[in-house]
Amino acid sequence: MIKVVYLGQLADMAGTAESEFAATSGAIDWADLLALLENHVAPHLAEAVQADTVKLAVNGRLLADRAMLDARDGDEIALLPPVSGG
Repeated sequence: MIKVVYLGQLADMAGTAESEFAATSGAIDWADLLALLENHVAPHLAEAVQADTVKLAVNGRLLADRAMLDARDGDEIALLPPVSGG
């Protein structure tokens, strides 16, 4: 299973702090993640995470490019909302 963690306002949009998905092909890439979010969590969440201000981390390491996403069984993907405040 691959765990997806939603932080801040993204958790509110998802209605949960995390989800777990099986990687039927052995891995989850960016397109797979968007499809999973749209079909199994919330379509508006899939749309929101496509914003450039939302960051993506795998196993605690921030990805410079979403195209680099290659999550495998046992990995954790964190969706990080834009930072706000002062």
